[in-house]
Amino acid sequence: MGRRLVLLASLLFALAGAEPVAAATPQQLTIAASDGVKLACSLVEPAGSPPAGGWPAVMLFHGLGGRHQDLEPAAVQYLAPAGYATLECDARGHGASGGLFGLDGPRDVRDTKELFAWLAARPEISDTAIGALGLSLGGAAVWNAATAGVPFKAIVPMITWTDLTSALAPQGLSKSGLILYLAQLVPEARWEPDLLAAEPGLVQSQNLAQVTALAAPRSPRPGLRSLGVPTLLIQGRRDFLFDLDQALAAYRLLRGPKRLYLGDLGHAPAANPAAEAPRYYGEALRWLDRYVKGIPNGIDAQPRVELAHDPWDGKTTSYRALPATRAASISLPGRARIESGGGKVVRAARITGGPHETFGDSAVTVAYSDARSWDRLVAVLTVEARGRETVISAGGTKLAGAQGTARIALMDESVRVPAGGRLVLYLGATSTVQSSGDALYLADVRPGASITIGRAKLTLSMLKKAASR
Repeated sequence: MGRRLVLLASLLFALAGAEPVAAATPQQLTIAASDGVKLACSLVEPAGSPPAGGWPAVMLFHGLGGRHQDLEPAAVQYLAPAGYATLECDARGHGASGGLFGLDGPRDVRDTKELFAWLAARPEISDTAIGALGLSLGGAAVWNAATAGVPFKAIVPMITWTDLTSALAPQGLSKSGLILYLAQLVPEARWEPDLLAAEPGLVQSQNLAQVTALAAPRSPRPGLRSLGVPTLLIQGRRDFLFDLDQALAAYRLLRGPKRLYLGDLGHAPAANPAAEAPRYYGEALRWLDRYVKGIPNGIDAQPRVELAHDPWDGKTTSYRALPATRAASISLPGRARIESGGGKVVRAARITGGPHETFGDSAVTVAYSDARSWDRLVAVLTVEARGRETVISAGGTKLAGAQGTARIALMDESVRVPAGGRLVLYLGATSTVQSSGDALYLADVRPGASITIGRAKLTLSMLKKAASR
């Protein structure tokens, strides 16, 4: 996933038909934070003399496990020729920066405030025309700094979270396999102690009150309603780390100028087609031109929501508001007893008509009984069509007792469901019940655990009219 974000960064602003021109050489810098920690950075400025009032600028923020050099190709080849200076720095605990990894915590926010002040104080930089763009961890850095009062003229948070608890442990069950992978991207010796202490509990879905307390100051969503900075949200339509809801919730709350692009980019299982990058990074540059430079270019007059087709075909469908959806309810009867060690229930049904396109909040409701040491339930939904099985979404929840009805909220993923497709629902203790390679939910129930699974109902949210064909 870290390599995926490096690839995304290397595609920054690869505008269709544009020939990149090396306009500047990054100036490698060390900037001391107020607590003495040294941050490794680079400053890229356009060629020639700055305009009256100074260069407009963009602060760039890398993803988890990345470094500021990941962002320099974009700064040198595209942003500088477009007239922007850029500042990109290694986050604490990353690259050549000192300090400890704080997962966009309060100290990281303070770093951004100080780096903004450092950049704005330079005589060749406009102190009133500075924007920000960040990927994943860097996207949250942008959100958290903006809600903390850093006066960006415009922001572009990409493939990131707005509520960290719901992203990592929805319904009290952590995405344990994904979290274990992410934890490896930064050496443990470089973590803040409170984050390191919380990791085992998060992986095992235990002591989540500690996790929630740590997540709160790192989750910008409560402050978004009062945020007025012009915001272009770019989110992946298939991203099992930060699903569509992370961006949709933010879009609903924002009251200032806003725009939402949903494409096939992001964390696994996003395809990240290189051919789509010019589209969304082109929009990012136009957004910055409109609100950082103040150039009227019409982007603010276009429909606010844009959904890229799946798979990418060079086209998008635009909406003036969030697209309308409809719900389909599918009954999946049956009764089966399963045991630990890979026990699973598989239910299937064909969906009529189509093609369809999922969008919005889907869920699975499952009746269960006689749960013995079985404290969780994971659902994975796929579609089979033309000899291929594609995962649509997944979700999991902790169980409250030995019997009852469990509602499993599925991640909000926008996936094309071909006409005549066969929906398949897998239920078990981990996501590996669908495939041994599906490592989203890995933490298992105790050996010897068992449960009886009864009737299930799938409530599937779909676009009223599919955009993809």
